[in-house]
Amino acid sequence: MITQKAPSNIALVKYWGKREGQLPANPSVSFTLTNCYTETSVTYNPEHTASFEFFFEGEAKPSFHPKLTTFFERIADLVPFIKEYHLRIDSHNSFPHSSGIASSASAMAALALCLVRMEQQLGTPMTEEEALQKASVLARLGSGSACRSVYSGLVVWGAHKSIAGSSDDYGIPYPLTVNEVFKNYQDSILLIDKGRKQVSSSVGHNLMHGHPFAQARFAQAHQHIEELIPVFAAGDLERFIAIIESEALTLHAMMQTSQPYFILMRPNTLEAINRIWAFRQETKTPVGFTLDAGANVHLLYPAFCKEAVQAFITAELKELCEGGQVIADAVKG
Repeated sequence: MITQKAPSNIALVKYWGKREGQLPANPSVSFTLTNCYTETSVTYNPEHTASFEFFFEGEAKPSFHPKLTTFFERIADLVPFIKEYHLRIDSHNSFPHSSGIASSASAMAALALCLVRMEQQLGTPMTEEEALQKASVLARLGSGSACRSVYSGLVVWGAHKSIAGSSDDYGIPYPLTVNEVFKNYQDSILLIDKGRKQVSSSVGHNLMHGHPFAQARFAQAHQHIEELIPVFAAGDLERFIAIIESEALTLHAMMQTSQPYFILMRPNTLEAINRIWAFRQETKTPVGFTLDAGANVHLLYPAFCKEAVQAFITAELKELCEGGQVIADAVKG
């Protein structure tokens, strides 16, 4: 049996829109988290034909089989050895599955890591760098953003002219200078709405085809990464916050201007954003927000102001969350 863990990640520059082969329409940059992770075990036994069974938190989950079947079809040429095995896949999350935190990135990254470790156990020699890169490729074919969860810290996925080694095929650890302030960055996740999204991310990505603002959005992502390079090096928190908040709002603007259009934010999402802005203006605390393709708010801030932000969350933000639930996380360094 092989067991691997992979954390969730939160994109700072968003990936939205993809090309054939699960390739991104624009590059993205993310923080890999620490506390929100998936742990997956794979037990493999020889069989004449490929087969698998999947268990989530101890229970058989045949509803996951179509997604896994598609994944195994996509990676068949990269891991041909699995055609000779029956796989039992056992998986669980450190966070509630219904918490509103996207788990596809951590889940697919953990499974991809298991398959690469399986290949190594079966005798294929690989350096650790080669193993992680292959896991990132496999993870991407399961869920695009999963390719970033293979690595710690700041991760880049998608080719960018100013970042050597960046690729559309896999993520890489951010290779340039990073100020210490970003190495223990905090992420308090406000669970505004724990329900299932009415529009899946896959559908949302596909709506970027023919979107009237798509090309401008892709260019903006490239430009924001360019601007983040000196920001990461200098620890420029004011500019960092401006970029990540712009990215979050642009992501949701693209959803609201697609055909068909849709809104994933909820009233309490907007109220939380307004309270964050007011708190930042009144106290000069360098706290900002980002959003994934959902209603929940990721409150991002440096460790040195953790006490002040935690007090603010307790006083003003918890009441906006479903069941008062907030997940405390931080960048995995």
